[in-house]
Amino acid sequence: MNDVLLRMDNITKVYPNGVVANQNISFTTEEGEIHALMGENGAGKSTLMKILFGSEQAESGEIYLRGEKVTIDSPLTAIKLGIGMVHQHFMLVDNLTVTENVILGMEPKKGQFIDLSEAERQVQEASDKYGFDIGPNMKIMDMSVSQKQKVEILKVLIRGAKILIMDEPTAVLTPQETEELFVQLNQLRDSGHSIIFISHKLKEIKSICDRITIMRQGKYVGVYNVNDVTTDDISRLMIGRDVVSKIDKPKATPLETALDARNIIVINDEGKSVVKDVSLRIREGEIMGIAAIEGNGQRELIDAITGLHKQNSGDIYINGELSMSNNPTKDRRNRGLVHIPEDRLTYGAMLEESILDNLIANRYDLPEFNRGISLDMKQINTLTDTLIKEFQIKTDSPLTPIKMLSGGNMQKVVAAREMSVEMSLLVADQPTRGIDVGTAAFIHETIIKLRDTGAGVLLSSADINEVLELSDSLIVMYDGEITGFFVDSSELSEEELGLYMLGLKQMDPEQIARDMYA
Repeated sequence: MNDVLLRMDNITKVYPNGVVANQNISFTTEEGEIHALMGENGAGKSTLMKILFGSEQAESGEIYLRGEKVTIDSPLTAIKLGIGMVHQHFMLVDNLTVTENVILGMEPKKGQFIDLSEAERQVQEASDKYGFDIGPNMKIMDMSVSQKQKVEILKVLIRGAKILIMDEPTAVLTPQETEELFVQLNQLRDSGHSIIFISHKLKEIKSICDRITIMRQGKYVGVYNVNDVTTDDISRLMIGRDVVSKIDKPKATPLETALDARNIIVINDEGKSVVKDVSLRIREGEIMGIAAIEGNGQRELIDAITGLHKQNSGDIYINGELSMSNNPTKDRRNRGLVHIPEDRLTYGAMLEESILDNLIANRYDLPEFNRGISLDMKQINTLTDTLIKEFQIKTDSPLTPIKMLSGGNMQKVVAAREMSVEMSLLVADQPTRGIDVGTAAFIHETIIKLRDTGAGVLLSSADINEVLELSDSLIVMYDGEITGFFVDSSELSEEELGLYMLGLKQMDPEQIARDMYA
């Protein structure tokens, strides 16, 4: 057994609205281990880590580092104590270099000026020490997602962090990039660092972590050696019941064309073509997956299809009707398109409004809810209560502002709203990101039911396993183009898909077009 590096005793956190996020939670990390922290959305994981990093303050409880009691009143204090946090959403300035990003706030000086050569030397030394292969003069905007993540890790390591909190670190990585990250995390562990690993991916927890602490409904469930528990055990401890992790679905029976996007071109604000003459067809009763590393045009393609942003050229047909590029999103919704957006904060939710208001935002004007001069609150309340129950949204009241929910519960509200209306086409962009295994399984089941009742589904997910298991057919995008199309995604392995996503394998464009419209 290694020496105890961190101990959190009886941590309790109560928010002003009365929600008890942490109730007498205890958590211990040993020196030189990778320790998983798992639980359903709303279980209190993020709150506990915010308290450790100093961005939240507990009502009661103590924190000990190497046996000495400490007070962590801010992230700056946490950093000084050797605690660093690698956020899921990178906090990097794209037009600056690696060195400029890494040294922000701790610039070495020569007289009154920044000693840039010394800063570059420090970054190169740290990069070499940890095997990151990151050049100090590389621009962030020119880097891959996995390289950016290494820069985030370098930022905390160069500040002397011995404890690294990693929040969903593999969410946007290919299998090959994930494997490379795990090699580096093992090296950090072997050099005495402790890593707190927050993830919903059970297979990854089993492959990389030494111990696991499980939380449920704001309470401590237990700590276990990872080798002593199965993935089913972990799911049961998190959820309180058995969860079927394997997606079981009948074979698709595609019908008429729900979406036909022809020769779509999107040019970004910098004048770069980010979607390059892409055509695709999705039929009713079919789930088509998109697999791509972040930044390869999938986001802009989805925005063009859903009407969030205009395409520069090309035609989009929904149920056989041409949707003009200047048509508002509402027009496309009226034709049967619904959308779970990747960015729930910007496009998916009205943060200041209640759960109820968010759940009816796409149907308040329907006759069953709208009497013309007033809303039918009885019908609205019934619908809201039903969706909260079905999607297991953790809240004390439907009138709670959605900004008070955890990220995962906020995602449940968005999914519940979009998946509970009549539709012909569902565009599901990262539908289970940040969602616990129990609710993810429910959302998967719902997507399959929608498919089997005649909806076409376009699914984009950074979770390769989700794309492979849920999709009937699958496209791969690389550098703004469709470089692979698989009529039956069940024939494809994670490793081979990763090669297409990295641009190391490509199909003939003419063959893709023939197969797509066969």
